[in-house]
Amino acid sequence: MFLAELHPEEKEAFLELAALIANIDGNLSVFENSILNKYKKEMDLEDYKIKGLAIEDLLKIFKTERSKNIVLVELFQLIYSDGVFAEQESKSVQLIKEHFGFDTNEYGSFKDWIVKIKELSVSPEER
Repeated sequence: MFLAELHPEEKEAFLELAALIANIDGNLSVFENSILNKYKKEMDLEDYKIKGLAIEDLLKIFKTERSKNIVLVELFQLIYSDGVFAEQESKSVQLIKEHFGFDTNEYGSFKDWIVKIKELSVSPEER
């Protein structure tokens, strides 16, 4: 949604981070894979190969408040794509939240917003 606003180095770091989060529970779902491909297309990085960089190194690349907000919102979309918020995903999000300096209310607002978007995307027949 907002990934085009990131700088080139941030785009690659985001893709690395997203791949790390998507695979963190040892199970890359069809939904997560689809979103990773959507991210690559949105950032014009279809040919990018994941290097497997450390999360701490990746988080240092995002310097502005705007880029940090974009990262968190997009990662929540990825995490909730398969309908499961695994413990490993939760721990990673906590690490990101702390590294970026988000307070609990701000973090909760992002999370609630993504949950509401996900609910809107489910048709009434699926509920």
